[in-house]
Amino acid sequence: MPPTLPIRTLPSRISSNIARRQYASHGAPQYNEPTGYLFGEKPPLPGQKRKREEWELIFYWGMFGSMALAAVGLYYKPDTSIQTWALKEAKARMEARGESVEYKPSK
Repeated sequence: MPPTLPIRTLPSRISSNIARRQYASHGAPQYNEPTGYLFGEKPPLPGQKRKREEWELIFYWGMFGSMALAAVGLYYKPDTSIQTWALKEAKARMEARGESVEYKPSK
């Protein structure tokens, strides 16, 4: 049998549970205040170069190298369309029957 509670105590229990609700971040939502700089980095002083992070060159070579490799692969990809196969098959059958494959318009 469920425990019996007086009806008067239910609203106070519900409101106290709502006040104690915790979030996954263990508190109020937090975020970094906007600084006005791109990606939160201050620009280097005049005459100085930006120091790269260690992952940047690996990312650039990996990303653009894989794009170049994909472009070369797509350029040399074999033609496997059904239209190309059907054209070759039709030409082979016409030559086997002794018909002319070249188109000659009628006058």
